[in-house]
Amino acid sequence: MKNKVLFVVIMTAVLVSGCATPLTSGQKQELQAYKAKGLAVEEKNPGAGAALGILPGGGSFYAREYGLGVVNLLFWPASILWDPMSGYQGSESINYYATQEKVSKLKSKEINQLDDQLMMGTIDNKKYVADKRKIEEKYSTY
Repeated sequence: MKNKVLFVVIMTAVLVSGCATPLTSGQKQELQAYKAKGLAVEEKNPGAGAALGILPGGGSFYAREYGLGVVNLLFWPASILWDPMSGYQGSESINYYATQEKVSKLKSKEINQLDDQLMMGTIDNKKYVADKRKIEEKYSTY
């Protein structure tokens, strides 16, 4: 009975902790495209996340998955089998969303400046459309 209660508590902690889901193949391609353009943000080093996964809960704590980190701490040394991957994937996920936020802000700033130029009459519609297309291409991952 005591083992069942412990199991339920641990599973509840895992579900509540919001385990990192790995990036989809599309998200991975998008992140690679941003890296190629020099736009990627690296808040967390995926290699460090994987390496810290050898420590009790280290990979999960590094990837800001505190609930999962506690669970992995309780299951150490068995968690060595999955926590390095959790640290790696969590770090990649953090970097992906940080990159998306940065790109969105940069793109909005440039488009707003372009809009201001159009409103002030310093550029015409033809130049506006051409420059906006360049901005779209600059931040596109296609």
